[in-house]
Amino acid sequence: MIAEALALIVLAQQPAKTPDVTLMKAALGGSCSADFTVKDADGKPVYAAMVHVKVRYGFAGVKRADLEVGTSSDGKARVETLPDKAKPMVWEINKKDGDVEKKATVTQDVSDTCHATFDVSLK
Repeated sequence: MIAEALALIVLAQQPAKTPDVTLMKAALGGSCSADFTVKDADGKPVYAAMVHVKVRYGFAGVKRADLEVGTSSDGKARVETLPDKAKPMVWEINKKDGDVEKKATVTQDVSDTCHATFDVSLK
């Protein structure tokens, strides 16, 4: 009885597993973000899928930045501090396995969706 109570106390004190997310702080002067969950055709998380975007922002889109981040073992990636005003961004997500490359694209317009969440299935 005491051993069971002790085991319950130890289990209760263990921290919950935090989600495994690759985080990139773009430092482009804004507060927008994009969250990605990348899965394969079977619905399993894709590790090391590359998430890439070319950002055009500032007056008339004269400022530019290329951003790229890989997904975590849970198939997750997050990009923070994107500009609040930018041209619509086309995020390209791909994973190369040998000679086979699987791709997907999603679009984010920060004027409509500053904090975007994308569930992507690679095909």
